[in-house]
Amino acid sequence: MARSRPASRWTLLLSLVVLIACIVVPGLAVKHENFKTCDQSGFCKRNRAYADNASAQGSSWSSPYELDPATIHFKDGQLTGVLVKTISDTEKVYLPLTLSFLESGAARLLVDEERRLKGDIEIRHGSKVNKKRYDEAEKWVIVGGLDASKSAALDGQSETGSTKVLYGPEDKFEAIIRHSPFEVEFQRDGQTHVQLNHQGFLNMEHWRPKVEGKDEESGEDESTWWEESFGGNTDSKPRGPESVGLDISFPGYNHVFGIPEHADSLSLKETRGGSGNHENPYRMYNSDVFEYELDSPMTLYGSIPFMQAHRKGSSVGVFWLNAAETWVDIVKKSAASNPLSMSAASKTNTHTHWFSEAGRIDLFIFLGPTPQALSKTYGELTGYTQLPQHFAIAYHQCRWNYVTDEDVKEVDAKFDKYQIPYDVIWLDLEYTDDRKYFTWDPLTFPDPKGMQEKLDASERKLVVLIDPHIKNKDDYYVSKELNSKGLAVQNKDGEVYDGWCWPGSSNWIDCFNPAAFPWWSSLHKYDKFKGSMSNLFIWNDMNEPSVFNGPETTMPKDNIHYGNWEHRDVHNVNGLTLVNATYQAMLERKKGEIRRPFILTRSYYSGAQRLAAMWTGDNQATWGHLAASLPMVLNNGIAGFPFAGADVGGFFNNPEKELLSRWYQAGIWYPFFRAHAHIDTRRREPYLISEPYRTIISQAIRLRYQLLPAWYTAFHEASVNGTPIVRPQYYVFPDDEEGFAIDDQLYLGDTGLLAKPVVQENTFTTDIYIADDEKYYDYFDFTVYQGAGKRHTVPAPEDKIPLLIQGGHIVPRRDRPRRSSALMRWDPYTFVITLDKNGEANGTLYVDDGETFDYERGGYIHRRFQYRESVLSSEDISTKGAKTAEYLKTMAGVTVERVIIIDPPASWKDKNSVTVIEDGAKAGSTASLEYFEQKGGKASYAVVKSPNVGIGKNWRIEF
Repeated sequence: MARSRPASRWTLLLSLVVLIACIVVPGLAVKHENFKTCDQSGFCKRNRAYADNASAQGSSWSSPYELDPATIHFKDGQLTGVLVKTISDTEKVYLPLTLSFLESGAARLLVDEERRLKGDIEIRHGSKVNKKRYDEAEKWVIVGGLDASKSAALDGQSETGSTKVLYGPEDKFEAIIRHSPFEVEFQRDGQTHVQLNHQGFLNMEHWRPKVEGKDEESGEDESTWWEESFGGNTDSKPRGPESVGLDISFPGYNHVFGIPEHADSLSLKETRGGSGNHENPYRMYNSDVFEYELDSPMTLYGSIPFMQAHRKGSSVGVFWLNAAETWVDIVKKSAASNPLSMSAASKTNTHTHWFSEAGRIDLFIFLGPTPQALSKTYGELTGYTQLPQHFAIAYHQCRWNYVTDEDVKEVDAKFDKYQIPYDVIWLDLEYTDDRKYFTWDPLTFPDPKGMQEKLDASERKLVVLIDPHIKNKDDYYVSKELNSKGLAVQNKDGEVYDGWCWPGSSNWIDCFNPAAFPWWSSLHKYDKFKGSMSNLFIWNDMNEPSVFNGPETTMPKDNIHYGNWEHRDVHNVNGLTLVNATYQAMLERKKGEIRRPFILTRSYYSGAQRLAAMWTGDNQATWGHLAASLPMVLNNGIAGFPFAGADVGGFFNNPEKELLSRWYQAGIWYPFFRAHAHIDTRRREPYLISEPYRTIISQAIRLRYQLLPAWYTAFHEASVNGTPIVRPQYYVFPDDEEGFAIDDQLYLGDTGLLAKPVVQENTFTTDIYIADDEKYYDYFDFTVYQGAGKRHTVPAPEDKIPLLIQGGHIVPRRDRPRRSSALMRWDPYTFVITLDKNGEANGTLYVDDGETFDYERGGYIHRRFQYRESVLSSEDISTKGAKTAEYLKTMAGVTVERVIIIDPPASWKDKNSVTVIEDGAKAGSTASLEYFEQKGGKASYAVVKSPNVGIGKNWRIEF
């Protein structure tokens, strides 16, 4: 019977293939119908309407919130009181308030709800969810910086109806708390920089019982108060409406940055419509968005609710610590700077409006005054970026998927054959046995140890995918343990939640449960994750969490986590909890073998920078997505998570060769540098690309490896003070207004290296903006560019990366090509010196073993190099520890083999040697000096050959 109907069988097979393709392969663009707009989100629409009503009433509007003066108490840097929300003459809501002034100079505002704190509310549907507003986000996010100010004090000059607090460095900060209506104004040096509730948009939706049959009792639209449907799913909302909203104004500020992750410009746009503006607020609700669109406030995979406002001479910031779905409106208004002035000059006030679906108001205010000060203070709170293992900052080769262990070994061999360095190869989903994590497919990966041993021979690493969804299958030990130990997320009825993801029917680990941590750690150990070795590291993907059949491709908001918190309370911090668990798991996979973990995460929140790298998710192989990657990476850096990158080449679709090569030239400036591609794309490993593009790509990768000493030094700096690894123009030149919105060029750390990747097709020159009057030199041929506040046209043929070095810097690099970064460990250094207009230069170098935590006990080298008055010197700026001597001994043979001085004094033409003095020796040796004269706009240069001074020693080279 089957033989007589072959056509039907093939029709059935074809239908199945099409169905699978519809599930696995996304469409040509983001599916907007899968994600809410503000009008489709009840609390977003309500808070916008609240703001519209307040604005429409103008000066007659009075916020219904007042701070009861009788409740105000100030002690030990902390002001407490009770906000009273007036509903009617007979109904008031009491909201305990705390305003803390911190030693760091930050201030923290907390507003909660008295009835919820006391548990004096009723939950609907018989639900057992927590009655409080979620107050545990800080457990996952805050790691320090909460010490109360010792000097904060009430200002005796406070006027009636307000309370003033002086705080901050030298008491230059002041908080003016107005009682009725409630408003807080933050001043620095007598000038207002941040205002809370200045527009009167403060809105805390208090608990109230649902009165059956009286849906319009409030006089408001209650259609989304008690339940809300979207995409075929109904959210039960057992606590009713509970959103929080607040307006935050930045008077005199035209530019605001931050609040990633969005595929948008660095300087954030207005969100209330108009030419060039957005219609919807910026949304932060971590989501799995296939083929996301550009120039959009639409939510993506991560959320950092940290915003900076910047103007000439000042940077300030706010951090909205709320793990629930959050939207931010931005409106900019011009205001006369001085009504009595004859000048027509005006300033811009930026007004922002923040609202979250649940939780309390927990807001930090930073008064700067510089971008660097914001980075440091925010980093003290949430943690600085991890100092990763050294291999992690090199080149990563990935696709979905290398299909067998032999395929991996062949790719590894081909990189060597074509002399292209790389450090890490990645395995996506298909390495597993039937999509069960912590297993290997026995047919395609029968010898995982042999594969890892082959990689280890070149000191290369393997990264494998492990996601939070666990295949729901009886014979899978991980699934059995997850459920038997009660470690899975539950649905609203208190049963194990079952959803659909890559393995099919799946359950999700609940890392809010402390018991999940030791269990998760046990799964990563060698005896459990059989076939894994010490050179294997982890990729946590799909951890928003992504649920294919869930509302907005994620979990229902009324799912329940440990502590009886609803998923709506914790959604944005959910991915961070998994990364925390994985970090702990990777610290010690074998007893006594403690190394720095490497983890890549797609979903993230404030604090994830302590633990992982991130990437911008499922981008597309288009010139637009290449261009968008730069502001996205830069924005993540200033928001405190600088270990960021984008899929080089684009995840979806097939890039033409020019696009691919230009993307590599840009990708070497991502702190996280990885090529990745969808399973349906053509293979595009660099050695497969035809000439001249293969050579162009190879040269770009080698440049990354050459500059790894400078990169690692920048990573170290980020790990101790929070500064971005790659920096936007405004961050480096905060007083140059012309550069504030520039987001297509970047500086690498403090090196003076200024890169402007080409991101447009058929483009062979580019304009680089230079803010200052120092000389800038082309990195490759030393062409001189000078002229402040203007753009300079730089040649950019296909085989060249537009890259300049600012005068006044000493850049460390390693010039010997190797197969992997670890094989460069004992190679000598080259220093490139560009003199500033005073004939001076500075630079630093940080080096450690790149693997362990010995640097925390002094096992590192940290040197400052200075060129002054014709002398180049090396100075130790490290702090000694128990491991210092041991590490210096291992590095004793590592030297400086070359010094290149760009644009030296013309008098050096007649010199042929320099004097080298190491470790204070009375008599020095000599090293040869060769002078190379150049003309035609190119600077001359000199080379000191083989000074052979130790990289970890004090020395001088006298010219």
